[in-house]
Amino acid sequence: MRNYDLESYKNEGSDERFYREDAYLRAKQKVKKILGFYWHLASYIIVNLFIIILIVSNGGELFSFGTFATPLFWGIGLLFHFLSVYGVNFIFGKKWEERKIAEYMEKENINLDNHEQR
Repeated sequence: MRNYDLESYKNEGSDERFYREDAYLRAKQKVKKILGFYWHLASYIIVNLFIIILIVSNGGELFSFGTFATPLFWGIGLLFHFLSVYGVNFIFGKKWEERKIAEYMEKENINLDNHEQR
């Protein structure tokens, strides 16, 4: 854990110090999870490229189930790892919802302006 400067915390209440340290620990844990996912992704790419190159160089068929079985099943595991790190709402989260609402409201305003000009 990071060493904190005690002088900066003397004027803060104990609750504020607790919440600040708790936020720091949660952020540190999140960064650790993201880093773990990136290492998993890197090993997935390197190992699967090596397997595919090895199969093809030994005369195996490139487009067969055996060639892509490991990347397929490992990829499913990697997808679940991604979802555990970033969450299910990564693609369709609150920000996406807010952008879509704003987009449709803008379209409605354009349609309303065009209708009023007639």
